[in-house]
Amino acid sequence: MTTTEAFLFVIGGVLVVAMTARVAPRIRVAGPLLLVLIGIVASYLPFLPDITVNPEWILVGVLPPLLYSAAVSLPAVEFRRDLLPIAGLAVVLVFVSSFVLGTFFYVAIPDLGYPLALALGAILSPTDAVATAVAKRLGVSRRVVTMLEGESLLNDASALVILNSAVAAFVLIASTGQPPPLIDAVGGFFWAVFIAIVIGAIVGYANLRLRSWLRSSAATTAAGFIVPFVAYLPTEELGGSGLVAAVVAGIVTGQGAARWFTPEQRMSDHVTWRTVELILEGGVFLIMGLEMSEIVTGTANGIHGIAHGLWIAGAAFGILLAVRAGYVTLLVWGQGRRLHPRRAERLNAISDRIDEIEAGGPQQLGDRGRRITEAGWNRRLAIFRRRISRAMSDLNYYRTAPLGWKHGTIIVWSGMRGVVTLAAAQTLPADAPSRHFLIFVAFTVALTSLMLQGFTLPALVRLLRVSNDDDENLVRSEQQRIVREMHQAALLAAEDGSLTRRDGSSFAPEFTERVGPLFLQAGEAEDDEARDILELRLALIRVRRERLIELSGGGQFGSAALRRALAELDASQLNVELRLESAD
Repeated sequence: MTTTEAFLFVIGGVLVVAMTARVAPRIRVAGPLLLVLIGIVASYLPFLPDITVNPEWILVGVLPPLLYSAAVSLPAVEFRRDLLPIAGLAVVLVFVSSFVLGTFFYVAIPDLGYPLALALGAILSPTDAVATAVAKRLGVSRRVVTMLEGESLLNDASALVILNSAVAAFVLIASTGQPPPLIDAVGGFFWAVFIAIVIGAIVGYANLRLRSWLRSSAATTAAGFIVPFVAYLPTEELGGSGLVAAVVAGIVTGQGAARWFTPEQRMSDHVTWRTVELILEGGVFLIMGLEMSEIVTGTANGIHGIAHGLWIAGAAFGILLAVRAGYVTLLVWGQGRRLHPRRAERLNAISDRIDEIEAGGPQQLGDRGRRITEAGWNRRLAIFRRRISRAMSDLNYYRTAPLGWKHGTIIVWSGMRGVVTLAAAQTLPADAPSRHFLIFVAFTVALTSLMLQGFTLPALVRLLRVSNDDDENLVRSEQQRIVREMHQAALLAAEDGSLTRRDGSSFAPEFTERVGPLFLQAGEAEDDEARDILELRLALIRVRRERLIELSGGGQFGSAALRRALAELDASQLNVELRLESAD
């Protein structure tokens, strides 16, 4: 393929992705599923050349920004609340699935050897984020969506660590005849996760500080493009999981955006990463379909044949579903234990005990208490109260969004395979026996999963009659409470005279008292006073945002309500700033 043909192919691919994003919702089909179908049909057109993409381009160039984009918008409060089950799905389930599938492939394909069998099992184990997109569109419980999203963000790294270890074992056995020690593989996994978390957190924090200093939305957007790669590349060089580093950097950035970025930066980031996600994810699924004809041809000419590959893929798909169903059953059962009445009783008892301690003062601690200042005493009590409040909010969340068998069924059926499976399959060693056959099995499982589960998931949701109406009611209730909290903070700031203009100067007390803090329009006053009114509104918005940031750290409100409140504040601030610019 010439350079001109490559550019024409890219242009055509972007147009197809864009048009699919418009058409897919109208015909009630997820965009990635439609793109795979289009790619398969196009792959058999005689005038199109065979498409082969280096898997390194997907693993290094596509997955880090894709996962980073998803992590930036991750609902952090809900993610923290369900971190344990998410980690189970992303790590434990991947390990179990990989070893069960590896054992099956070892028995079913005698000339494979266990390292490559395990590698193929790891390739098929991670789920894809396309399930999250489908579930969101269907109105599934937010808790289920968060668990699916968290799983798809983290399980890629688990699978790739197992894959790399298995491939390294294959190479070592081929050269020396001796397998690597098990302790090396286990230690390598923990090191890969540890160094990824450290580097990802450092890169995320540096990203916040640098881009808050740049200020310009165009400059910060340009700098933001390199963040996932800055996290990924050094982590991989140090033997860590670059994908986990990109995810951690995205989570840190997403949680710090409200404090460090301007409204214009946040809105620019939202649109930019939505666009990047659409193009990259759509492009990969389109390429998946386009590569199918070549893979089928290579398998047909191999020693195993298409029929044997279809049998192996079908059995592997069934094993994946069975293992996932068994694990999710245990998960749902375990989550039900979190709602035990005694847990609420213990939290209430601890809260009452804190009240007693507060009434007794630090002197009840004897000599140690006399060394504690009043400020330190109050700070410690505030920390304990915040922890109890967060725990009670979490318990209320589990009560209002319980996981039942219906939700478990959706979690099981949403375990689709996709981008990582396709890219990882093509990283198998070139000298691996029956390489084309193994790639065909991986592609067939991914295609079967996407098509069968993706197209039937909407019908399953309708059959189970699962909706997120309770979630929406909870979000509206929380948003009303947040508005009241911010309103109270604004009133207090107006009363104590702590409001300031953008240049740091204070308002005249008589002006603040006369004008009042709420919803004044510039047209209600003379031009000179109109600017002061707009400045006052900006000051009140700053106070409300500070209060919102405090509330977001307390764990009492969900991510959806907090983000809606922040978006409304951003829109109000941009409106006022535009009017101030027009007045200059």
